[in-house]
Amino acid sequence: MKKAAFSINYLIADFLAAFLAWIAFYIFRKYLLNEIQVGVSFSLLYSALPIATFWTLLFALWGTYVDVIRKSRVKELFSLFTACLTGVVVIFFALLLDDEGVSTYTQYYKTVSTYFLLHFTVVALEKMVVMTYTKRLIRRRSIWFNTLLIGSEKNALEIYQEVDTNHDLLGLRFMGYVHVFRKESPVEHFLPCLGDYRDLEEILKKHKIEQVIIAVEPSEHKRMEEILTLLEGAGVYISIIPDLYQILLGSVRVQHIFGTPLIEIRQNLMPVWQRVAKRLFDFLIALLVLVLGAPLYLIVALITRVTSPGPSLYSQERIGKDGQPFRIYKFRSMYIDAETNGPALSSDNDPRITPWGRIMRKTRLDETPQFFNVLKGEMSIVGPRPERQYFIDQITARAPHYKHLLKVRPGITSLGQVKYGYAGNVDEMVRRMKYDIIYIENMSLAMDMRILLYTIMIILQGRGK
Repeated sequence: MKKAAFSINYLIADFLAAFLAWIAFYIFRKYLLNEIQVGVSFSLLYSALPIATFWTLLFALWGTYVDVIRKSRVKELFSLFTACLTGVVVIFFALLLDDEGVSTYTQYYKTVSTYFLLHFTVVALEKMVVMTYTKRLIRRRSIWFNTLLIGSEKNALEIYQEVDTNHDLLGLRFMGYVHVFRKESPVEHFLPCLGDYRDLEEILKKHKIEQVIIAVEPSEHKRMEEILTLLEGAGVYISIIPDLYQILLGSVRVQHIFGTPLIEIRQNLMPVWQRVAKRLFDFLIALLVLVLGAPLYLIVALITRVTSPGPSLYSQERIGKDGQPFRIYKFRSMYIDAETNGPALSSDNDPRITPWGRIMRKTRLDETPQFFNVLKGEMSIVGPRPERQYFIDQITARAPHYKHLLKVRPGITSLGQVKYGYAGNVDEMVRRMKYDIIYIENMSLAMDMRILLYTIMIILQGRGK
């Protein structure tokens, strides 16, 4: 069975469990309310379908069907408890609050608690059965994850031996290792050498690698940034063997009771429900701003056209999520042919900026057409500012980890912009990048709201550039 099919199987199993739990609750409800007629009718079966659909959608937003094979049963039970509690509260206010058969608060408490216990128990039992079956397939080596070891010295050998001891629990199958420094390696007696770490992109594709374990020596840590940059966007799970200092800092997590202490590089920057909520928020706000602000934008466009020759709108190619190019839109704030000598960044006293353009930049009016990019899904309201490929090449030459910023949609405003401000040269771009990386590693809806509030303050105070 393909690994992708497991998510579908888990979803179907959850749907059936939620379906049965609702029918069981209906029967128990009749008993709790002392109603004479108890039975299962066709209308009950029909009404259970939307309830089961609601639960599977809720579990999907909860991230239940993401990487199901690797999930821990204990962690999944804790996650299920909070998901069930949330879902039952929603169903209570949507369906049970106006239940005609309930007349006292005691009956409310009984019906709600009964449904929660029934649903949680049925779904928990179903999940434990399905997940236990999956774990058995891993133990039998019917399921495995092609794994690459990066490193060739003592640490690499130790991590290989420890992981290999628990291969029946972890499902990792080592395909080989790659050198960091070319010299004789103790690992070569156990694993084939697949090449040099600089050839990672080709090695990952050739051997269909799904997980990478970086086990470099302390003397090799200067290579870590280069290795992580090469792995950026590769779509593999990355784990790093920690040193004692990192363990004391508390950055090390064990995913399995028999697992090896590793630093896990997060793949999903936000929970599924927050990613959905962020995109929905972006779409609705962009639509609202474009519709309500249409008269203002017409006035801005006319003033732009009257105060300097040239079109009102200006478009330029920028690089977005996953390195995909797109056309960004702005109200033109510079004179036409401003880059006849090639790409150039703007400065505080840039003579290329028109007088009206300076006013627009102070109030960020020139950025408002980018809400159309947000509507199209090319940008987000909050995210790292998109750059041109010309400048990205210069930034990555000095700071290869710039590629980390391409993991998310670029934004109209960003933490780097509100904390550091406008970057007038490549060195300032590199320094501003620190704040954008902090944002990416701490992405949340709450963080977006704080950045938006700061941006509004900057606009009201006219401190834009």
